[in-house]
Amino acid sequence: MSRLLDLIRSGRGRVIVAIDDPLITLSKFKELVMKTKDAVSGFKLGLPYILSYGLDNIKSVITDFRDTYYIADLKLADIDVVMSLTTKVVCRVGFNGVIAHGFVGLKGGLDGLKSVCDELGVDLYIVTSMSHLGSTETYDLVIDKVLSVVEGLRPTGVIAPATRPEVIRRVRNYLGRTYLILSPGVGAQGATPGSAICAGADLEIVGRAITSSQDFVKASEEVIKSQLKYLEVSRCY
Repeated sequence: MSRLLDLIRSGRGRVIVAIDDPLITLSKFKELVMKTKDAVSGFKLGLPYILSYGLDNIKSVITDFRDTYYIADLKLADIDVVMSLTTKVVCRVGFNGVIAHGFVGLKGGLDGLKSVCDELGVDLYIVTSMSHLGSTETYDLVIDKVLSVVEGLRPTGVIAPATRPEVIRRVRNYLGRTYLILSPGVGAQGATPGSAICAGADLEIVGRAITSSQDFVKASEEVIKSQLKYLEVSRCY
């Protein structure tokens, strides 16, 4: 069972904070984690941030706050050997989960990565669609094939865009309740807090609405309150 699921059940807000912008200094990252880790369910670090500050510096923060959950958002898309080597590196830093693209397929790709994730105790999340419009030109045309890959792979969960709730519903209807659904695109990209959960997601990924705030605690609390209000008004329980 994923540790992330335990955190959700413990009553933490159904929010994963996305940290992508290198303008968020390392000290700000540490402050963000320290002040919000008991309110949100975890943190997702993007490739620009990881490259800007390096794994050793990021490890120092993760080591200080091991009682939360960290996802390395590398959007892995390669042969199994390369993806597995990358996952081993970020695992040593302390990340609890990694994200990979679903279009890579199973044989010689995601199947090998999944074996290594199982061995290391790292959660694997598969991208089924993306939050930008270009995804409708490519990913969404083969979404059923990607979802069949997910069924064969049996990862911890999938990524589906909050900006298109109809895609979340499609993914949930296809996969049932077996997998966690994490939805990016809440806040700056336009999706309202709570809307992705109402459509079937388990957690919403929120970046700039929290990370660009001068008060991380207040911003995260406002997102969580907005989620609850949306669910109440929409009668999504």
